[in-house]
Amino acid sequence: MAFRSNIYKSAAELTLMAEPGLITAAALDAVRAAIAPGITTLELDAIAEKVIRDAGAEPNFMLVPGYRHTICASVNEEVVHGIPGPRIIQAGDLVSIDCGAQLDGWNGDSAFSVVVPDPSRPELVAERQRLSDVTEQSLWRGIAALASVKRLNQVGAAIEEYIESQGDFGIIEDYTGHGIGRSMHEDPPVFNYRVREKGPEVKVGLAVAIEPMLTGGTIDTVTLADDWTVATVDGTMAAHWEHSVAVHAGGIWVLTAADGGAAALAPLGVVPVPLR
Repeated sequence: MAFRSNIYKSAAELTLMAEPGLITAAALDAVRAAIAPGITTLELDAIAEKVIRDAGAEPNFMLVPGYRHTICASVNEEVVHGIPGPRIIQAGDLVSIDCGAQLDGWNGDSAFSVVVPDPSRPELVAERQRLSDVTEQSLWRGIAALASVKRLNQVGAAIEEYIESQGDFGIIEDYTGHGIGRSMHEDPPVFNYRVREKGPEVKVGLAVAIEPMLTGGTIDTVTLADDWTVATVDGTMAAHWEHSVAVHAGGIWVLTAADGGAAALAPLGVVPVPLR
């Protein structure tokens, strides 16, 4: 498989990606703090938009033709691309929020999942939290691999290997991670599972968004009547975690984490190095 030579950024370009990454992180932090029973997904969208615009950036999801919102809010069996609207968040819901910001033509993209507390259904909450936790930790295994592997396909192998060690989960194959930079979605694709193609070299200048999506059952999905929301065919729960990561001369840096990924990568023996 051939890739464009310009998938690699200069040191100066990677540095310009730091601020939109941090703005994206701040917007997601604000949404995470607001998620509670009774709030609507449209209200969460407004919170993210305000954070991004107050920082002088613009929501890059709004730059996607036909999409008018700042976030994607996918609930329970919805995997990705859920459109914010009047849906009211309920106790026990598994909520996945995806968001991005563009500043001076450079992009950030990140996502998280959270289970809304429900003391009346501890087993349900624990099951959904487990799905989210495995998804998140598979993301960090992929990011950690990026620090040492030679080819991008090894990132997907590391993600799948961890997931397989944790139990029986479905790895969504129809949607993958991607390069990021001047556009939110660029080459190369970043698979969340083993593939035969080696992919491009992991070397200085690579910037990618790694985003595993797992389900508690089938990997088969369907796009709902709104032409955006992707849900599991069997109605089982889904979780989605994502970070944008830069490979630079000093190492790796998670652009969409305030600490560059230091806290999450430390147990994996990886020390991220700030961009200069």
